[in-house]
Amino acid sequence: MLKLFLIFLLAVSSSQAQTGRQIVDSARRQIGVTVGYDPSYTTLKYPGGDVPAERGVCTDVVIRALRDGLGKDLQQLVHEDMARNFSAYPKNWGLAKPDRNIDHRRVPNLQAWFKRKGHALLLTPEKDANRFLPGDLVTCTVPPHLPHIMIVSDKKTAEGVPWVIHNIGGGAREENVLFTFPLTGHYRLK
Repeated sequence: MLKLFLIFLLAVSSSQAQTGRQIVDSARRQIGVTVGYDPSYTTLKYPGGDVPAERGVCTDVVIRALRDGLGKDLQQLVHEDMARNFSAYPKNWGLAKPDRNIDHRRVPNLQAWFKRKGHALLLTPEKDANRFLPGDLVTCTVPPHLPHIMIVSDKKTAEGVPWVIHNIGGGAREENVLFTFPLTGHYRLK
């Protein structure tokens, strides 16, 4: 029985590592392609809609990484869940119904979706770099109050702190800023 349980744990761990690698590899391919930051509202095709690859915001890095790396379309997944459960999502924008063009591009909506789908991990106050695996998604608040989302990289500092891949204003980039801003969420796709 113990042997079967250990085999199961190894399989889950290996699968998680592969998922993380796919997310990181897909996010990294955006570096040098997504070179600008543009939060403009854009009418998108549905499903599979995207703003032009050379621009976007932090959420677009995540959307593209999950779509290209895992075949998960957050535009469709978030929209369908919001259509069925609109009251479970933040009301920060005064909308009376879901908007498939923008809802998936808003960090608070992604936080709600990741939590609702069982991807949320316990966020501890200490800065324990070992809790973060490649491909994890991390949300934070950029002062004074801007929600932001980043993908944990497989690249680490000499001290073992993972870098992140994100767009915080100058296009997609990979850098050492995991603990720069107050963390508000930690998510891992299973």
